[in-house]
Amino acid sequence: MSIISRNTAGAGPRGWSHRLAFFLTFICLVLLLLAGLARHAWADTAAAPVPAGLVTLNDIESGALLFNTKEPGKYVPAPLLATDVKIDVSGPIARARVTQRFINPGDSWVEGKYIFPLPEDSAVDTLKMVIGERVIEGRIKEKQEARQIYEEAKAAGKKASLVEQQRPNVFTNSVANIGPGETIVVQIEYQQTAHREGDTFSLRFPMVVAPRYTPKEADPRFVDFTPGESGWGEVLPPEPKDTLEQPPVLHPEAGKVNPVSLKVSLDAGFPLGEVKSPHHDVTIGRGGKNAATIALKKELVPADKDFELTWKPAAAKAPTAALFRERVGNEDYLLIMLTPPSGDVQPEAKPREAVFVIDNSGSMSGPSMDQAKESLLWALDRLKPGDTFNVIRFDDTLTVLFPDAVPAHGENLAVAKKFVKSLEANGGTEMLPALRAALTDRQSHGTDRVRQVVFLTDGAITNERELFSEITTNLGRSRLFTVGIGSAPNSYFMTRASEAGRGTFTHIGNEQQVVERMSELFEKLGSPVMTNITATWPDGLTTESWPNPVPDLYKGEPVVLSARMPQAKGTLILRGDVAGEPWEVRMAVGKGEARAGIGKLWARRKIEQLEADARIAGNWEENDASILKVALEHHLVSRLTSLVAVDVTPSRPDGEKLTAKDMPVNLPEGWDYDKVFGEQAVSPMQRAALQKGSAQYAAVLAAPAPTTSRVASMALPQTSTDASALIHSGIIALLLSIALGALWWLQRHWAASAWARRSR
Repeated sequence: MSIISRNTAGAGPRGWSHRLAFFLTFICLVLLLLAGLARHAWADTAAAPVPAGLVTLNDIESGALLFNTKEPGKYVPAPLLATDVKIDVSGPIARARVTQRFINPGDSWVEGKYIFPLPEDSAVDTLKMVIGERVIEGRIKEKQEARQIYEEAKAAGKKASLVEQQRPNVFTNSVANIGPGETIVVQIEYQQTAHREGDTFSLRFPMVVAPRYTPKEADPRFVDFTPGESGWGEVLPPEPKDTLEQPPVLHPEAGKVNPVSLKVSLDAGFPLGEVKSPHHDVTIGRGGKNAATIALKKELVPADKDFELTWKPAAAKAPTAALFRERVGNEDYLLIMLTPPSGDVQPEAKPREAVFVIDNSGSMSGPSMDQAKESLLWALDRLKPGDTFNVIRFDDTLTVLFPDAVPAHGENLAVAKKFVKSLEANGGTEMLPALRAALTDRQSHGTDRVRQVVFLTDGAITNERELFSEITTNLGRSRLFTVGIGSAPNSYFMTRASEAGRGTFTHIGNEQQVVERMSELFEKLGSPVMTNITATWPDGLTTESWPNPVPDLYKGEPVVLSARMPQAKGTLILRGDVAGEPWEVRMAVGKGEARAGIGKLWARRKIEQLEADARIAGNWEENDASILKVALEHHLVSRLTSLVAVDVTPSRPDGEKLTAKDMPVNLPEGWDYDKVFGEQAVSPMQRAALQKGSAQYAAVLAAPAPTTSRVASMALPQTSTDASALIHSGIIALLLSIALGALWWLQRHWAASAWARRSR
């Protein structure tokens, strides 16, 4: 066959393959062009079905906390929060600065609300809002007026912050008009005193508001009959409740939020011995004999349990007296601490009737239940043969173990221990019926026994006022000792309940503290009480001191007085009785060391006293005017006053919608989410999205307040990507490459076959 004839013979297959390749390439190019047009069309119209600020789980490229919306599958990125705490302790006085950074990771304007705890005796007096280089000072206003100022600023697009008190230990910080990718820094400052127990000083900083149970009850209403209306009356609306706004609680499976950094500068005023933190790992740097610097070993920790710091003197005994004063205007304010002797001769202790109440509701599940049971078992072992006792357990039901107090002998104790060991945490926290049962005294006029009620609970309730009323009304000869259990107890309720019950408050935060703290409690129960304490101030000086009257004291407790007088001069005389012996101390009040903030502490103590008087007498309106006057005069946040800070320049553009979101909090360490809220699963996709960027967000939150350029460089959720169109384009390109590869293989195979035929 000639060369011309061979080439002509092979033209058919080769021409067919070239035409097929050209046809497939043309089809793929057309499909790519159509996909590109669809991609641009999707990008132009994608914003319509997804409102600004909403994301889907597929959009999340780094860790983010998401809130549900009304649109299925759409979420809004929650504002983020980080807290930095600096506490300066000088002698028994502490000044704290709490810096909260509110970060908006989304692309919409938001209002963040954070419900957070502070010590129950804190005098909150300062609010600062930092915007860029500007610092805006907060002003103290009556609560309703402050709220109105804040709402008007929010509506006008101005940045604003509002700090309100819900309880003496629960506050709310609302921050309005946080722009997309923006950070607003809010600083809150307060004053408090360190707690003293014997030779041990302590300070607590609570980090999380635990979920609290609200009892279910009917709202009582009253009927008003007007004379002359022929017997017809009108049902009045229910009285406003003392409600507690609670934050959303994040499921533990979703990871931890709200990182906290904390540092304490301690100057004890005497040579320091042991310094430790029972619940957190810390680093301790000594700064001479009297001073130390304490910081968290981990730079950031989640806000899920209270921080506690304790310190002791290097000597065998701590100083027994302290006197500080401050001159404000034309008046002197005094803070006096004095530890009386416990008595050299201990009288023979009376036998006791001990009533132990243990909370086994759902909030006590986990380590808290173990701590409560171990504490109660320890207490049962310390009862003496002449004592009588009973055990009451409660959740949303109630069990009184014995019909009445029984002798503390082997058989009764064995029954009680078996009962305690069998307890499991579940259900709601209906505390009032248990309290009523504990205070029911069948021998109310008896004098041969000391009646002591020991109440073990985390205090996770909202009806504190109702419980206080029950204590003050039906206490009788009983004394109430509260034992706070767990990582975040309601210390306000526990402290005030013990004060109203003429007892003490003990906190047990972990199992290692059970023996130590219960031993201290039982030493108090078995030691004489200092009674009939009176304070006689210098003649001719109008002096207002708190608390008034001075309460009874147990072993190791100091007398703590706050006073105001025109001029600090003369001699204060303190008298009391301990173990049947008279006790008297004289102190020159003009020799106190000058210290800032004493006036704030006096004002806080007066407000506490007025609130306590109102609880006892029920005359809230009568005391409210005095509380309001003191709080405004001393620039303090209270039940009736708030701090508000407002920027003068609007920042949110007209027409931009503002989304209000409550900042979520962690579940307290050791709590069981399902026991408190029921079984609520977090979807695997959302859990992965939350956990993926926890370290990244922690680093961002720990950093100083970022500028606009820094925020812009963060890896934030994207809310308008064209992922679907890109995927389609990629699939078409992949098919085109497969088709061309197949044609290339066919061409090679045809060429090899043709060469073989020519060789033959």
